[in-house]
Amino acid sequence: MGGMNEYLQLTTGNRLVDRAFRIALGDYFGNVQPWRGENSVESRSCILAGLDYDKPWTRDAAFNSWFAGSFLTPEVARNTLVGVLTRDEAGLRIGGEYWDAIVWVTAAWNHFLVTGDRDFLATAFEVAVNSLHYFESTELDLRDGLFRGGACFQDGVAGYPDYFADGPTSGIADWVKVHPREKASCGHGLPMKALSTNALYYNAYRLLPNMASVLGVPANPDWAARLERLKAAINRNFWNPDTGTFHYLVDGHDTTDRQEGFGHAFVLLFGIASDEQARSVLQNQYRTAHGIACVWPTYERYATPDGMSFGRHSGVIWPQVNTAWVMAAAEFGRPDLAWNELASLAGKACRDNQFAELYHPLTGEIYGGHQEKWDGSGIVEWLACQRQTWCATGYVRMILSTLFGLSVDASGVRFTPWLPGELSRVSLEGLCYREARITLVVERSEGAPRIEINGEQREKAVVSANAKGRQDVHVMLGFRAL
Repeated sequence: MGGMNEYLQLTTGNRLVDRAFRIALGDYFGNVQPWRGENSVESRSCILAGLDYDKPWTRDAAFNSWFAGSFLTPEVARNTLVGVLTRDEAGLRIGGEYWDAIVWVTAAWNHFLVTGDRDFLATAFEVAVNSLHYFESTELDLRDGLFRGGACFQDGVAGYPDYFADGPTSGIADWVKVHPREKASCGHGLPMKALSTNALYYNAYRLLPNMASVLGVPANPDWAARLERLKAAINRNFWNPDTGTFHYLVDGHDTTDRQEGFGHAFVLLFGIASDEQARSVLQNQYRTAHGIACVWPTYERYATPDGMSFGRHSGVIWPQVNTAWVMAAAEFGRPDLAWNELASLAGKACRDNQFAELYHPLTGEIYGGHQEKWDGSGIVEWLACQRQTWCATGYVRMILSTLFGLSVDASGVRFTPWLPGELSRVSLEGLCYREARITLVVERSEGAPRIEINGEQREKAVVSANAKGRQDVHVMLGFRAL
């Protein structure tokens, strides 16, 4: 599988895009540090959440590995994914904040696809089965078929309606401590369901048979039924035909139909939305001056008369959310939408010489957003953390998805590149995939479109999972931009 790449170099001819790529790599490698997980006997190199953090966090570990870490530093990504596991009476399962921990399964499957590490996959399969069983028994609401809990990554009350804003702290999970009567009868008890989190559960069910097939383990026949029940429940409870979008929350006591960036990206990426629904979401997703917000619009308690104040978890730009949206837009034939997000983030990174945690949606400046204080009293502007890793890995993934059209499955890694009108040639050197090392060149030519791998003409730009050594992929798009 190999360790760290000797180098990874992007050349597009666009100074901001190329410089931002180098900044992203700098932020990423600067946040690879020794850390000892709960089930580790010694410290190992792991991907910390950012410069202001001293540990990975489960969701950060998952997104950083999924977006780029498994390509950039496969052993470090594995250490990080294993490091956030826990063991209790339910067996080896995913640790961390409970509601969106299941994103780990998506990252774990991606890690196997990129590295071919079957030993890790065996562990991941055990963890996925144990975790789903645990969360089914604690957080699944049998009345509507949805999983309770907050939205993916949004652990602050600024991402939720006023009903949930009076907890003892600014953390949404603490709300149940002062609302025992409203608490669900089992599990943590937070009485809400979010689109993004339920989409992640759906993808975990979807991936279980794939894991079992690779490992030669019989699939549980009930997995397919659970998958279809959850898909139906998501569409029944979240789809809004009047707006052509999906609701953000169910049982959330919200008075406004808000859009959730992660939720919309996930229903497209994981195949929950039909083709018609996907087209509608792509058309109707609101975009601020600096990209899609984590949740739009912001909650009214954070708004000011001048329209310049936004909640920390509603109305602002979190680049990891934009990354998932870029991946979805590129996959559904809208690389132009993806390019807008990519170029916007590149400009911010070059301006600040770092990838900050979050940004103001109107000015694009680094902005922590407004939220209740740590003790739950009053509303103040929070700080934005520095050199946030999932923003850096997110930018790398934006490049891979938008310009190179990267997708990976059990058979190999596929490239369906696209170039915006201002670019005529792009290249990426040093991409590690299993036992191969890939160099990609994409350019326009005056002749017919053509694909070559190691000098031989091919119909598709695919590097097999069994490929070894240097793989030179050259794609000529023809004169017109796709």
